[in-house]
Amino acid sequence: MEMAQPPGHTGAAPVDPLPGSSDDAARRHIPVMRDRIVSVLAEPLSRPGLTTYVDGTLGMGGHAQAILSAHPGARLVGIDRDPEALRLAAARLAGFGDRVHLARAVFDELPRVLDRLGIAQVDAILLDLGLSSLQIDETGRGFSYMSDSPLDMRMDPDQPLTAAQILNERPASELTRIFRTYGEEPFAQRIAGRIVAARGEEPFVNAARLVEVISAAIPMAARKGRGHPAKRVFQALRIEVNGELDALRRALPAALDALSVGGRLAVLAYHSLEDRMVKQLFAAASSDTAPAGLPVVPESMRARFRLVTRGAERPEADEVSVNPRSASARLRVIERVREAA
Repeated sequence: MEMAQPPGHTGAAPVDPLPGSSDDAARRHIPVMRDRIVSVLAEPLSRPGLTTYVDGTLGMGGHAQAILSAHPGARLVGIDRDPEALRLAAARLAGFGDRVHLARAVFDELPRVLDRLGIAQVDAILLDLGLSSLQIDETGRGFSYMSDSPLDMRMDPDQPLTAAQILNERPASELTRIFRTYGEEPFAQRIAGRIVAARGEEPFVNAARLVEVISAAIPMAARKGRGHPAKRVFQALRIEVNGELDALRRALPAALDALSVGGRLAVLAYHSLEDRMVKQLFAAASSDTAPAGLPVVPESMRARFRLVTRGAERPEADEVSVNPRSASARLRVIERVREAA
């Protein structure tokens, strides 16, 4: 098993593969739509010879374990920015030996990771977006509004920006933009104003106080049917801290470029902002670029990709009953059918 850190990454050091256990990772992580992912990526990974599967959001390695088990001729390039996730995944995948190559990086660094490994093209890629089970369950990292933990929210603990810094330093106009854009929060301006007033009395440190301020800012009549009052603000802060949508905007074209003909990219999104971006890029990539009305579409203008899934697939009810975190998942898959022009 190779543990690598690509050039340009700002983290500290290559990941130590020893801590953690495969049993621990399996117990803590239920891969969303695992069987469907294995099925939809089976065709390119079943081709003769060595095939390459990239898990751009490795987490604790559940999807990767299933893929490697199903395809003895496949190797894994596993990418994650969270060193604890990589430690657990390394233990879980240790039995696959030199078929596994792990790198501490963000998924938009895919070209550099592949270049370091000398891999020109790959056969299948999975991007499982959003929070991992590890990040949700580790209460000390501040991702959850259900526990009073420090307002951190960093997926990579070595990056400098935290949620507390954003809350305590950004002006009300910027907080409003973050909550409205990344959380689709209708009371963004009202909440931002309350936060600025509250931090003037005492800086924000832990989640419980932030939840109180958010809850007080939302009119009681508007709370029905919207879930937890702090859900949208916490989502927005997490996305801003980790630059998630900017990274996704860069990662999707890079992933498409890395696919061989017949290769497939699968993306699991969990909220409308991610899914909208994936949907729009997949639609453009699978469309001819010729003007309407041409009797024959020139080869250079024909679509390089085709949609494997029509619309977004959702998990079955049985899966949601076992793993409620899968309820909001949306799966889209695209396949390269032609080389680049």
